[in-house]
Amino acid sequence: MDNAAERIISQTRRQFMRSSSLSVGAAAFSGLLHAGPNRDKLGRLSDALSFAPRAKRVIYLFQSGGPSQVDLFDHKPHLKEFAGQNLPASVRMGQRLTGFTNKQKTLPITPTRFKFQRHGQGGSWVTELLPNLASVADDICFMPSIYSEAINHDPARTLMQTGHQLAGRPSIGAWLSYGLGSENQNLPAFMVLTSIGSCKRTPQPVSGRLWESGFLPSQYQGVKLQSVGDPILYVSNPKGVNATAQGRSIEAITRLNGLKSETMKDPEIQARMRQYEMAFRMQTTVPELTDLSTEPDTTFKLYGEKARVRGTYAANCLLARRMAERGVPFIQLYHVGWDHHKDIPRDLPLMCNDVDQPTAGLLKDLKQRGLLDDTLVIWGSEFGRTVFSQGASTPKAYGRDHHSRCFTMWMAGGGIKPGITYGASDDFSYSPAENPVHVHDMQATILHQLGIDHERLTYRFQGRDYRLTDVHGRVVKGVIG
Repeated sequence: MDNAAERIISQTRRQFMRSSSLSVGAAAFSGLLHAGPNRDKLGRLSDALSFAPRAKRVIYLFQSGGPSQVDLFDHKPHLKEFAGQNLPASVRMGQRLTGFTNKQKTLPITPTRFKFQRHGQGGSWVTELLPNLASVADDICFMPSIYSEAINHDPARTLMQTGHQLAGRPSIGAWLSYGLGSENQNLPAFMVLTSIGSCKRTPQPVSGRLWESGFLPSQYQGVKLQSVGDPILYVSNPKGVNATAQGRSIEAITRLNGLKSETMKDPEIQARMRQYEMAFRMQTTVPELTDLSTEPDTTFKLYGEKARVRGTYAANCLLARRMAERGVPFIQLYHVGWDHHKDIPRDLPLMCNDVDQPTAGLLKDLKQRGLLDDTLVIWGSEFGRTVFSQGASTPKAYGRDHHSRCFTMWMAGGGIKPGITYGASDDFSYSPAENPVHVHDMQATILHQLGIDHERLTYRFQGRDYRLTDVHGRVVKGVIG
């Protein structure tokens, strides 16, 4: 046997091992490949291996950098009694600190300077900085007992988005794109929007690998909309190329890829073919999606005037609603700028002003259109902030370090109980005191609301079955309505 034949047989064997898994994920992938024009509707997980979904889509509002839960949602009025005192060792319990504070001689407790009030019939505590969000508190399930192991941004974001602290795993959006497909054949199943906050501190950018497909076929990665130029790179044809010529090119490339696919038996070639076809269809659908000129003035009153400005968080929230209407099942927004180590009284109001009206407007808009019931909206970050200050502080200027042991996220719609607070932190917002919820538990619950058993959505890679929640995770049944 010559070397070329050996390479083909070896690759064929590897691809067979990857694609012949008896996992639910492999069954779903097979359905997506062979179900024909309606493959995405028919390609849901087998009824015998999943259950009735409560949500059809997810809008994940990721606030990158770590919003301070002590200043936003986790009300601790008694901390005024301990202001300036060192955090008790019995509270810290030897927790590892970041390089920002591990050499501080003291960890002075620093109460928030912002006022809190109860809102809605559920009496949820919300800061004065988020009055619009407070007005929809009865649609929200607040979860102040989320915890993680990662204390630095990159591994913490990677864990939250992929289920693992090291890079290389598929993102949650890619997993859902792989498992569920899409109702809309003309838009990707997983779309990403990014925005930069008004914080005076230079924000950390988010990496594109947070929405990549990892070891899943590349067709399941997120497609990012640009804030300048073409909404998607090269969505417009260059001068001298019309739609007819473009179509002929795609057809020729597809035929060539088909011949190679028959020889190599590599599913990545099939993924590439689908990406070319999708890109061609998006040349029509994406400009229509991103054209906000058809929206009435009442829309901009709801989301705020910044929604008219491309690339802002407000505009992205409006685009998320438009994507949801068009059947995109996983929509991810990243808003960067929450990494407040120095001056929370200056920077936190700026970030809250960015997100308050648009986030509340999105919930109201989904609700009035009948979409909130089957849209799961998630708001949160990679971690929270410490109850003690970083460096010198005064009531007028204090910063907080990273804190992963206990922070707040919230969910709304998609079958989640509205108007409740699930779980609680201890007296210092340092550790969960009731109903702790790990990152993997959140991921398992998100999949559950979409009708997926997180233990069964797997993909065989390098000799074993992988899943989003690794070998962990439990569905948080207390938040399900």
